[in-house]
Amino acid sequence: MSLHVREPGLYSLLVDSGRPHSRHLGMPLGGAADRAVFALGNALVGNPSDAVALEVTLFGPTLEAEHPIAGVVFGAEFQSAVNGQPIRANTTFTLEPGDVLRVGGTSTGCRGYLCVAGGFEVAEIMGSCSALEPIPPDGRLVCPQSRIEPRSLSDEYVHPWASSPVLVRVLDGPQRDWFTEESFFTQDYETSPASNRMGIRFRGLPLSRRPGELVSEPVAPGAVQITNDGLPVVLGVDGQTIGGYPKIAHVIRADLDLLAQLRPGDRVRFVRVTANEAASAAEARSSALNSWLQRLRIAERQPVLSSQFPH
Repeated sequence: MSLHVREPGLYSLLVDSGRPHSRHLGMPLGGAADRAVFALGNALVGNPSDAVALEVTLFGPTLEAEHPIAGVVFGAEFQSAVNGQPIRANTTFTLEPGDVLRVGGTSTGCRGYLCVAGGFEVAEIMGSCSALEPIPPDGRLVCPQSRIEPRSLSDEYVHPWASSPVLVRVLDGPQRDWFTEESFFTQDYETSPASNRMGIRFRGLPLSRRPGELVSEPVAPGAVQITNDGLPVVLGVDGQTIGGYPKIAHVIRADLDLLAQLRPGDRVRFVRVTANEAASAAEARSSALNSWLQRLRIAERQPVLSSQFPH
């Protein structure tokens, strides 16, 4: 029982919450690049926040249902259709046997999540079901039978990447004093097409720094490294665990998900904040996310899983 992959899309990856306890082995964090969107999409179909979903980047897959499947494509507003008929973005739907779901492109944001009731069934490796490679053509995504009534978030929910420039708050990095100029904080950078889950590269005025080499040291998602060309690259969820470029800043926890939604050409401005401001922002974002998850659970119209189908 599964979804048959007719076309895999640009980069469609099965994800859960990643491998946070394996970084000492050199394994990247991995998992969903936008954890808030991932959790909300799962909540819409009645799943736990970390159920395995399909992360879609810029242009999605074409999938054929082999049995009834309740799902949602949540996040950036992908233009999706079932059997050629458009469906409303970020709204749950039920695929019947033989239905073909085509997840098209999106003009704002970069990533969304195809969440199905019961989650996708994937073998666990090193404590996580997150894949290391995108789905292949002609593959199959195994999931339970299910059905659901249409529902979506209220119009009060606003995606935080909608502004331009996108404001990304940062703390000073450990090598902040290697850079004497302030143009890192005063210019708008442009997101480069050479960006991926490992790192987001930016175009702009190059920064100069003092001479010297840095011994490689631990790094984490959100680290803002300045490469030899004087331009920033921000590590993503698949970023390496050690690095030797100087780190001018680090993206605060509350804004890490924004990195996943930056698309080529998006303008970004880095905003310097204090540790107290970063802590307050993290608390506010966590509280807002938990509030939305709770509201979805209260208003939930449970999907019907295969175990509840009439015999």
